[in-house]
Amino acid sequence: MLRTNTCGELNLNDINKSVELCGWVQRSRDLGGMTFIDLRDRYGITQLVFNMETDSRLCEEARKLGREFVIRAKGTVAERSNKNLKIPTGEIEIIVQSLEVLNPSELPPFTIEDNTDGGDDLRMKYRYLDIRRNPVKEALLLRAKVAAETRVYLNDQKFAEVETPVLIKSTPEGARDFVVPSRMNPGEFYALPQSPQTFKQLLMVAGMDRYYQIVKCFRDEDLRADRQPEFTQIDCEMSFVGQEDVLSMFEGLIRQLFIKIKNTDIGTLPRMSYADAMKHYGNDKPDIRFEMKLKDIKTLTAGKNFKVFDDAQTVLAICAKGCAAYTRKQIDELTDWVKRPQIGANGMVYLRVNADGTFKSSVDKFYGEEDLKKWAEACDASGGDLILILAGEENKTRKGMSELRLEMGERLGLRDRTTFKALWVTDFPLLEYSEEHKRWHAMHHPFTSPKPEDMEKLSSDPGSVRANAYDMVINGVEVGGGSIRIHDKSLQQKMFSILGFSDEDALAQFGFLMNAFRYGAPPHGGIAFGFDRLCSLFGGSDSIRDYIAFPKNNSGRDVMIDSPSQISSEQLAELKLRVESAKDSV
Repeated sequence: MLRTNTCGELNLNDINKSVELCGWVQRSRDLGGMTFIDLRDRYGITQLVFNMETDSRLCEEARKLGREFVIRAKGTVAERSNKNLKIPTGEIEIIVQSLEVLNPSELPPFTIEDNTDGGDDLRMKYRYLDIRRNPVKEALLLRAKVAAETRVYLNDQKFAEVETPVLIKSTPEGARDFVVPSRMNPGEFYALPQSPQTFKQLLMVAGMDRYYQIVKCFRDEDLRADRQPEFTQIDCEMSFVGQEDVLSMFEGLIRQLFIKIKNTDIGTLPRMSYADAMKHYGNDKPDIRFEMKLKDIKTLTAGKNFKVFDDAQTVLAICAKGCAAYTRKQIDELTDWVKRPQIGANGMVYLRVNADGTFKSSVDKFYGEEDLKKWAEACDASGGDLILILAGEENKTRKGMSELRLEMGERLGLRDRTTFKALWVTDFPLLEYSEEHKRWHAMHHPFTSPKPEDMEKLSSDPGSVRANAYDMVINGVEVGGGSIRIHDKSLQQKMFSILGFSDEDALAQFGFLMNAFRYGAPPHGGIAFGFDRLCSLFGGSDSIRDYIAFPKNNSGRDVMIDSPSQISSEQLAELKLRVESAKDSV
């Protein structure tokens, strides 16, 4: 080893100890007779001291060191006279006796500091330098800890970690696949897995009983802060279980992760049906850190000749506690906010509930004091509260009000990132109808089992059938989802038929799974957690990119290695692909 210690472990107990440290020069301070170097490695920072009076040559060498030089220093641990109690090593320093430059460095394109002067694009291009910064380094170390604690829990619960293939078969359901041409099978393609779904089911047929994998998955879809073309899942499956068994097992995993990572017990997770989530929160991943539930006041608004409300399918309201003092400018700003294309509302109605019990609304022309009082009672509003109302087509209005609720929660400081509220959302619809394709699509995937009590409706009323499926939601973020799977061949065939697969198509796409079911498939179910999302949640960030070592940008590009890129005409020819548009690469 080139070092005896790291830069984050020495303290007053090591006084007079002879040590050797290696690392990068964080900063240098030349005070004339003394030169101080902050030496950094993954573990921390240690101050090196060079004294002109005791060793002028060594001090001159130290003055030549630039930022990010890689050096090795040998010296003696001494107590600092000017202590820095903000860092673990801040009570000691190293009196250096010898210095070796292991590698010089050019001046970095941005400062390697917690608060850097580098923009996103520049830091992505030099990601290996960005990772030297504490916020990024700590995010990756947090990720490593979450992975380690996940393995500890699942191994203790007798899950076996099994790897599944990365080069698989493309299927028509779900998002777009990334495809890989086969040189040995011209004209044929592999797909990169969007999830190991069918393989983990086959492992249950194979008798593995409990499987998990922290696995890379791929989806060719448009990117957002919480999406990357390649992402990681905690993928799990269990045999001989029902829904309650799965929920109990993985509620235990999440509770343990919160205890180990955040030193927080989130307690027992409440359950909420999909129908209630949509009714009270307007979406299927409700943020329950705050109330402000959606209230349907359509029946209280009818018959007053206010066309906006009379013509609307639904009229929804939320109560913003303590906001009656909002100025007209603030309300106009909210109105403009809901009119944005992302929300799409035509406007917003408001009702102030004044402290003296009187009311003031933007529709006083149509509604009297008694009408407005009923609105306030329906919204559980009291003096000092502000009611915000949207009206229109059911789905669009509910979605818009959901977004307005979250925006008000943000503005009022109700979405505290240090507070964690988790729940299970259950009883999703099994199917959703696509007007574009004129057929049913699986809400989750084609292998999700219907609720046993809804099984008889599959033929007569498929839209009302509920799935034996569940999502875990934390702070308004879906972090995991799963279901009890279909394990009966005839039911799986029926599901494929409802989804519009011909017998031939089903056999071509999923014949391997159907054949496996002929040989005794156990009842089974599982879940997959978005590992990157989970890490960002623990770290208090909206973006999963911060928790991935080498992420892609918003265009799906790796600007550091310049990928994707063109390949040579020779490579394309080997793959039996068209070469006319290809440029030769060096």
